[in-house]
Amino acid sequence: MTMADNSSQDEEVRNGASPTKKETGDRGERLAAEFLEKNGYRIVMANFEAPIGRNSREVQIIGEIDIVALDGDTLCFVEVKTRRDLEFAGPLSNVDLRKQRTVTRTARAYRRIFSVSEIKYRFDVVTVVGDDDNSTVELHQAFWTESKFRKQKWADERF
Repeated sequence: MTMADNSSQDEEVRNGASPTKKETGDRGERLAAEFLEKNGYRIVMANFEAPIGRNSREVQIIGEIDIVALDGDTLCFVEVKTRRDLEFAGPLSNVDLRKQRTVTRTARAYRRIFSVSEIKYRFDVVTVVGDDDNSTVELHQAFWTESKFRKQKWADERF
């Protein structure tokens, strides 16, 4: 049974109701992985999770990277955003600074765990818009860099 067959059965079980957010997200991640493979990427891992710190209440925070892939000799940490339509907002609007920081911290954990600190890497975003397998899929390479989250040093010693 393919992933598409499985998701259509889930939808039938709910008597024709529109897909849930999880079903929409899973479909988007499947389409994104297929799109990346068609464009020469090699999928290394999907849905990588790792602890990345604690919040103000000392509760552990788990970060997730939707897809880890290789584009040639570059390791790509890919965030996938899916929308059924553009009525409310585009998918890129949800890749805000908070999401970028979380993915960046999770990517650091990935690189440390798998000892791949010397390999080139970047942060890509794949957007999927539509409610079927004929959705529009777009790749946004190097959507952000890790440097925006590094601690800054004061240039002037007066501070």
